[in-house]
Amino acid sequence: MNGTATYDVIIVGGGPCGLAAGIEASKSGLTHLILEKGSITESIRRYPKMMRFFSTAENIEIGGIPFPITGVKANRNEALQYYRKVAGYYKLNVKLFTTVDRVEKHGEAFLVLTTTGQTYHARKVILATGYFDKPRWLGISGEELPHVTHYYDEPFQYSFSNVVIIGASNSAVEAALELYRADAHVTIVHRAEDFRKTVKYWLIPDVKNRVKEGKIHTQFNTCITRIEPGKVCTANLQTGEESELPADFVLILTGYIPDADLLQRCGVELNYETQVPVYDKETFETNVPGLYVCGTVMAGIYTEKVFIENGREHAQAIIDHIVGREVHQVKELIERI
Repeated sequence: MNGTATYDVIIVGGGPCGLAAGIEASKSGLTHLILEKGSITESIRRYPKMMRFFSTAENIEIGGIPFPITGVKANRNEALQYYRKVAGYYKLNVKLFTTVDRVEKHGEAFLVLTTTGQTYHARKVILATGYFDKPRWLGISGEELPHVTHYYDEPFQYSFSNVVIIGASNSAVEAALELYRADAHVTIVHRAEDFRKTVKYWLIPDVKNRVKEGKIHTQFNTCITRIEPGKVCTANLQTGEESELPADFVLILTGYIPDADLLQRCGVELNYETQVPVYDKETFETNVPGLYVCGTVMAGIYTEKVFIENGREHAQAIIDHIVGREVHQVKELIERI
């Protein structure tokens, strides 16, 4: 199809949930187009290079294709290989490196407009854009300095340097452990009194033992007040005591949120406080008829509530609703330990 053709479904986002939506559309005989701003599963490509998934492989499979792995949990490279192969197997219609600017509804159809001026036509649209592009900014002085980043990829560039990690979730703990083992001097700074309860259960004894040994340093009940070249300034939230830490690099690993601006440009209403879009809990149709949300984009600030393993099921429910079948019931969130 060319740019003037009307697709039955356009899917914005080529992550696992977007690919799952394309598979379900294809299996139901719907013409589809997946528009992805980067590469296939771009967010996973940008994950830390040595990352392993929390979920078991069968829980992040899509399209009924088994996901064979060499260990207990899939790693980043295995996931990139798997999702690429699945997309190829189903011959998904994907246009990469195409950024969607907004979606407009005209009558019963949609125009999907890109930042390069290309326009695509669809009867239905599914937003599956995830959340990895929007880090949670702290709003402190120095956050924009060149030695500060909201993303972590691999440890070796930080060897023999002072690294301050802000945050105490999975990403922060994994980064701290990798950095310590690459001979970085690591300090974790976190507002709460301990690591977050959602940290992967196999990481907790590892990181706490390293802290006990003095190989990873922590400052809990502490916030960063400002960042300067070579150091961060902190304040204890209980005592008010201020101090400084040497910091050649600062990793702000406090999580990410969906692109609320994009959702609003598409006409989707959001809860002001939670940034959760207005959508039907069974069909995932938003306040704009025919426009759906799929995967973690629907989570607002609660990104820990939607994963690939339950987000992938949104695709089937959405396509069921589009074609008029009985809607597949999506399982509730699995409680994490």
